[in-house]
Parts: sequence; C-alpha cells; structure tokens
Amino acid sequence: MKKISLFIILLVLLTSCWPYSVSLRDTGSMPAEWKSFTVKTLENTAANAPLSYAPNLSEDLKDGIQNNTRLVLNTQSGKGEVNIEGSITNYSVIPVALQQGDNAAKNRLSITSQFTIFITAPKEQTMKLTATRFVDYDSNIDLASVESGLLDQINEQIVQDVINKLLANW
Repeated sequence: MKKISLFIILLVLLTSCWPYSVSLRDTGSMPAEWKSFTVKTLENTAANAPLSYAPNLSEDLKDGIQNNTRLVLNTQSGKGEVNIEGSITNYSVIPVALQQGDNAAKNRLSITSQFTIFITAPKEQTMKLTATRFVDYDSNIDLASVESGLLDQINEQIVQDVINKLLANW
C-alpha cells in the first residue's frame, strides 16, 4: 500500500511539472502586440568589408527572425512593430596563436555590427545592440578561399544575438 501511495504522489508531482507545449519557435516571450518586423539594409562603414556583406547580413537577419520567431516580415520600411537598422562598423583580420619566430598559426576574422531596434508597440522603445563576433582559421589558407564560409558562421552568431536581444532584452 505504501508503494502505491508513493507512486501516485510521485506521478502527480511529475505531471504537474510537465510542460504543456514544446516548440522550437518562440510563442510567448515577446509582447502579443508584436506581429511584424522590418530590417533596413545595413550600412557598411567598415573599410575592409566586402561590398556585398551588409546586404547579405541584412537578408540573413530577415531569414533568421522569420524562421525563429513568430514575427512576419513587413516589406514597408518602418511599418512593423519591430524595426531594425544598423551598420557594420568593423571588419578586420588579425593574427592569433603566435608561434616561434612571430609566425601566426591562425588568423582571426572579426566583425562588429551595431543595431538600433525601434519598438512601436505596446509602447515606444529603442534598444541598442553591439555584436562583435569572430572566427579563427589557419594562417596558411588564403582568406579569399574561405571567406564566404567564415562570413556565414559569423552571420549566424550575429543573427542569434539580435534574436536574443528581442526575446530577452538583455
């Protein structure tokens, strides 16, 4: 009888803690008023960045927000409840992991982006975010041959930073 009572109590406790819904998409951490977003094409103020980088990051940002939140892209600039604009402020390659004779074993591609997020509902609010991300690669490899893949990795990280800012405002 003791075992049955213990089992019933344990079952009740476990089921009361069980999540009622599991999803990879955000459904509740954003205000209900947020329905759509816009992304103004980012400005490229970094001297060494490829000309196509700012538009590519802008598109990755649109795709990332649409695929990972409930927000829908509004094609009319500035007409969403969440409006994002920003710029690429730094794009640099520096040697890291120095070895004997001041030779670098690895290089680091580092990118800094600054974002301003304008919220129109439920109340007007402005959030700022500076995201600096990097990827290391072997110094014996030419940057031009691996740059596209490295930029994809960095873009994923920057997009996640923006999404985290929207969801948690940290």
